[in-house]
Amino acid sequence: MRALSTSLRLAAVLGLMFSALSLGEARAANPLELNFWLNGPRYDGRLAECDWALQRITREFGEKEFSFWNSSLRITGFADVHEIAFRPWASDNIPRRYCTGRAMLTDGKLRTVHFSIIEDGGFASYGQGVEWCVVGLDRNWAYNPACRAAKP
Repeated sequence: MRALSTSLRLAAVLGLMFSALSLGEARAANPLELNFWLNGPRYDGRLAECDWALQRITREFGEKEFSFWNSSLRITGFADVHEIAFRPWASDNIPRRYCTGRAMLTDGKLRTVHFSIIEDGGFASYGQGVEWCVVGLDRNWAYNPACRAAKP
C-alpha cells in the first residue's frame, strides 16, 4: 500500500513538472529552423510508362474481387493501353501519368480500365503508386460515376 502511494506521488509530481514546462510561450521559428531540412517536395516527374502498371493492376484486381466480393473474376489481358494525360494540372502538384486501356476478364467481357501512376504514391510515399478503376466493376463506388473520378 505504501509503495502504491509513493508511486502515485511520483507520477503526480512528474505530471506537474511536464505540464509546467509546456505552459511556456510559443515562439516563431528562428532562421535556422526555417531552413533546416524543410526543403519541400521535389517532384521530378519521372514516372514509368503505362505498361509498367498492368501487372500490378491485374494482381490487385484479383485480390480485391476475391477478398471483398467473393468473386473469381480475374483480368486475363490488356489491349489498347495508352496515355491520356501527363501532369494535367499545375507543375507544383504531385506528378501523375493518366492512362486508359481495355481489359479482358475471365467472364469474357472487355471492359475499360482507367488508371494513374503517381510519383511518391507508394506505401509510405515510397516509390510509384497506382490508382485504377475498371468501368462497371467499381462496386464500392470509389470512382463513380463510371470511373470518371479516376481520369484527369
